[in-house]
Amino acid sequence: MESPNNQISSIIDRKISGYQWLIILLCFFIALFDGFDTQAVAFTAPAIIDAFQLEAKALAPVLTAGIIGMTIGAMCLGILGDKLGRRKTLILCIFIFAISTLFTAFVTHLNHIFILRVIAGLGMGGATPVLLALAAEYSPKRYKGLVTTGVLLALPAGAMLGGLLAAKIMPIWGWQSIYIIGGVVPLLFLVILFFVLPESLEYLRQKPTALNKQTIEKILNKISAEKIHLDENNFHSTTESKEKTAKLSILFQQGLAKTTIGVWGTYFFNWVAWFMLLSWLPTILKQAGLDPSNAPYASVTVNAAFIVFAIPLAYFLPKLNTVKILSFMFICGIAIAIALGLTIQSQQWGLIFVLIACAGFGIGGQQLALNYLVVASYPTEVRATAIGWAIGMGRFGAIIGSAIGGLILASFGIQGYFMSLAIPLVIAFICILMIRKSYKQTTDKIVTSH
Repeated sequence: MESPNNQISSIIDRKISGYQWLIILLCFFIALFDGFDTQAVAFTAPAIIDAFQLEAKALAPVLTAGIIGMTIGAMCLGILGDKLGRRKTLILCIFIFAISTLFTAFVTHLNHIFILRVIAGLGMGGATPVLLALAAEYSPKRYKGLVTTGVLLALPAGAMLGGLLAAKIMPIWGWQSIYIIGGVVPLLFLVILFFVLPESLEYLRQKPTALNKQTIEKILNKISAEKIHLDENNFHSTTESKEKTAKLSILFQQGLAKTTIGVWGTYFFNWVAWFMLLSWLPTILKQAGLDPSNAPYASVTVNAAFIVFAIPLAYFLPKLNTVKILSFMFICGIAIAIALGLTIQSQQWGLIFVLIACAGFGIGGQQLALNYLVVASYPTEVRATAIGWAIGMGRFGAIIGSAIGGLILASFGIQGYFMSLAIPLVIAFICILMIRKSYKQTTDKIVTSH
């Protein structure tokens, strides 16, 4: 008799049904709202500075707050997905970031924005790993990479949508309108999720009750044209061996120490540069003389370019040497940062926006390639631990990058700000060179995460 796990997998791995597409689409929209709310503070920053009569550097804690919350949320709320279930956790996370974003529209003090952005970050950080896991689980094996990449791209797409809305409606309704939209729309979407989004099949299978068995059969019947019945004896007796979590120390043993230092350094310094750019770009361009109503288009440009570059990258990365691709991207990023520093005072906005678009490849494109780097650099038994810690280092870099932007701007000016972007990129490039000798390209598929 086929085990429930094999039975479920065999049904999922058939041609994608309409119901599976619906689940994937729901996950895509959740990520879209997540991306919108994540970067809302970046494209509203110039207006908030004017509204509260602040110096640019005073906004640094607010720009950092969401990333701090996301880091905590990914570690804490993500775990709830295994305890409460994916569905309940996603609904909780969306409610947290939606209500916090909505309340931001009615604050009267900058400290209130900081607190609400931390809380919103908890929900945004907790939602991403759970929705990616759910989308992947309902996808056939041959499409998992494509589906998870597509869902991940909803994050910059949401940021791009937010930038477009900000440019159109902020001059009319003010910066608060962005947070009203970013809160109300996900709250309305929660109603749809409550009635339509299913629970994780894997979560249900690991808790073998009669009710869960019926729920699994009901979900599988929506996926498959045939009537599905799980064997009750097998369902209750199925036990799966749990993988032991690898200790952190193993990442520095068996000749992996140099690789680990290189990977951590690459993640950390690349995320410093990327979030330093993302968080402060509209504010800096406004100070450089760009019309405030056009400043949000900078976020649109860099996120749109990221999406355009990510699609061919997702196709070619499994086939090419990731270290060589990353090396080329960092060299491009360094050149782009220097070019922006040299041209920003000329106010040649067409050229500047072209360079900003190129930054989506040379500074941001590494975000996709870095996951492949970890997959290819570590043996299977320590890979999950390696990915978790590498992304953790990246998140710390994101916090640092968002925090120091205002200080660098105040100390070195607009030109010095863009020039300084090259520094973390140079260090990241050196870290890549550290692991070049120990790197071996693998044919394993990417493990996606955010």
